[in-house]
Amino acid sequence: QVQLVESGGGVVQAGDSLRLSCAGSGRTFSSYVVGWFRQAPGKEREFVACYTRSAGSTYYAESVKGRFIISRDIAKNTVYLQMDSPKPEDTAVYYCAAAAAEYRDGRYLFTRGNEYDYWGQGTQVTVSS
Repeated sequence: QVQLVESGGGVVQAGDSLRLSCAGSGRTFSSYVVGWFRQAPGKEREFVACYTRSAGSTYYAESVKGRFIISRDIAKNTVYLQMDSPKPEDTAVYYCAAAAAEYRDGRYLFTRGNEYDYWGQGTQVTVSS
């Protein structure tokens, strides 16, 4: 199994940049599909981005496509979410998650929360206008 700890959240102005980190302990991230989710007050948790175990493919929610980038550093066993040009509607608690399965129903990219096995505690991101 893997333990996940997010960091890097804070208050940022709209249009600035912010990078979130998700440090994993235990098994290496190359053994998992890794994703980012977020939950704003009063709203359901929603998918943000993910990549396959091999990191050969990535997938983004339409709302962040072209602005956010998911990446990983195998040597540091850390996953990142680079947030460029954030908007006030990006304000939320951001969670990273890891799935042990390599694929589900023929898919290698998972966008539903119940497809993930491990979760971090979350980091708050607030984007001011």
